[in-house]
Amino acid sequence: MSLETNTLLLLAGMLMLIGIVASTLTVRIGLPFLLLFLAVGMLAGEEGIGRIPFDNFDLAFLVGNLSLAVILLDGGMRTQSQTFRAALWPSITLSSLGVILTAGIVGIFAAWLLQVDIWYGLLLGAIVGSTDAAAVFNLLRNGGIQLNDRVGGTLEIESGINDPMAIFLVLATISLLTGATEPSFFALAKMFLTQFLLGGLLGWIGGHLLSLLLRHISLAEGLNALLIVSFGLVVFAGVNWIGGSGFLAIYLVGLVVGNHRVRPSESVSQIMDGLAWLAQAGMFLILGLLVTPTDLLAYGTESLAVAAFLFVVARPLATVISLLPFRFRWRERAYISWVGLRGAVPIVLAIYPVMAGLPNSQLIFDITFAVVLVSLLIQGSTVPLMARWLKVVIPPSPAPVKRHPLIQESALNLELSEFQVQKGAPALSTQLFKGQHEAANPQCVALIRSGRPLEVNGAPDFQEGDRVWMLLRSEDVEDVARQFSGQARQGVLATHNFYGEFVLKPDAQVQDLIATYGVQVEEAELAFSLSGLLLSRLGKHPVVGDRIRLGPLRLTIRQMDGDAIVAIGLKLVPR
Repeated sequence: MSLETNTLLLLAGMLMLIGIVASTLTVRIGLPFLLLFLAVGMLAGEEGIGRIPFDNFDLAFLVGNLSLAVILLDGGMRTQSQTFRAALWPSITLSSLGVILTAGIVGIFAAWLLQVDIWYGLLLGAIVGSTDAAAVFNLLRNGGIQLNDRVGGTLEIESGINDPMAIFLVLATISLLTGATEPSFFALAKMFLTQFLLGGLLGWIGGHLLSLLLRHISLAEGLNALLIVSFGLVVFAGVNWIGGSGFLAIYLVGLVVGNHRVRPSESVSQIMDGLAWLAQAGMFLILGLLVTPTDLLAYGTESLAVAAFLFVVARPLATVISLLPFRFRWRERAYISWVGLRGAVPIVLAIYPVMAGLPNSQLIFDITFAVVLVSLLIQGSTVPLMARWLKVVIPPSPAPVKRHPLIQESALNLELSEFQVQKGAPALSTQLFKGQHEAANPQCVALIRSGRPLEVNGAPDFQEGDRVWMLLRSEDVEDVARQFSGQARQGVLATHNFYGEFVLKPDAQVQDLIATYGVQVEEAELAFSLSGLLLSRLGKHPVVGDRIRLGPLRLTIRQMDGDAIVAIGLKLVPR
């Protein structure tokens, strides 16, 4: 092996190792780890301590597209289908109209600020117009907060499906600037429909084909993950090759596979998460190497102005307009507009004009890179803080410590899950699962107390701190987790503070509530059940955490099954 090859491998390994070790610091100080890998790449670059010369835009473009494909595939697999109930149409509107509005508003401002032709301003606006899936997925899932399905689902789905619109706008603008396409409405409409229809249709078909393949082929867990990635990349490249949107297609492949009746096991999902993490880290390292810090400083004032205008004016305005038809509270709209994180996607898109040889392309690339840095630094570090400040968080859902799938068939999904009995858990005061011996019902198969296994006979008496292994159906995991989960005793997100001390059934009658508490409602609402009252006031797609006020009472949706309200929390609050 040549000296150059060994040197390259040594440098690559050292950069990745430094980034991984240092990423633990980002958790403590609240910064996104993606920002750290960008910084490591910049420090290793030609103006950093590493002095590594790197200006290969073609390689960076290839790595960026490959990495984004893997990230979107994993993101689709992690997006649960129930979030589409309340978030699909808002997400589609944000990822289409929202991107167009953001690109146009930023483009006009950038053309005025930079004193360039309006088309170059619009090109910059299109490049920074979409949110970044890698940044959004990473920060929302590792930020230590749980958002309601309407807000969290909207942000995740938007970031997963808005790339095609941004790519379409960028390619259309470049084609107009280079003269490759006449500024014809029909030509642009044809390009748009081809991108979305081919990407959507082939992604959906590919997801179902991959699900069938996984169901009928028996492979090792690691090979299953590689099968998913390789199949996804085939769909991604194939759809791109025939003129469709590969990014939309591969996201839909992951979405269909992740929500299939026989979905990949947790270990396969963990391998996919690892591959997505590696893709993000490698991509941001390469992009960090690509940039020249002095060029960023040369346009520092202009970059900060564009970033500030994007965060404070363009994104909020586009969000408010796009979400007008939907029932979002102003706090939710404000949070969605703030978490319009920019990341690798704008940087990769900024490579397009460089490769096309457009004038001002280096200016556009440098400003885009600076906008991404500011977004990750300011918006990325305040994702949990803003969620708590705007009160869009809900108490975290109970979940097992570990999950191990045993049987995954169309008629039965059986798994072994580990739970820890927490203080105040219902399982401490009630004998659970008594008399249930069928394999499909929850069964306690192991009980560990103070580090020693205990014999399990019938329905055991649990103690705080016990580690419990349950054999159960996958659809019962959430219900069982609730039995072992305790309730926080302090803070706004304590279960009794957020939902209330009392749990009401959804079929309870409004008249009974009036008779007990003497509250006032509209005459037409007197015949409603409590769930009917909530649906009447909240709309047809409520989510857990939605609430209404009836005088001194606050009714909060505590649990849902699809569109059906299962449990309602009641809390007495001061007037």
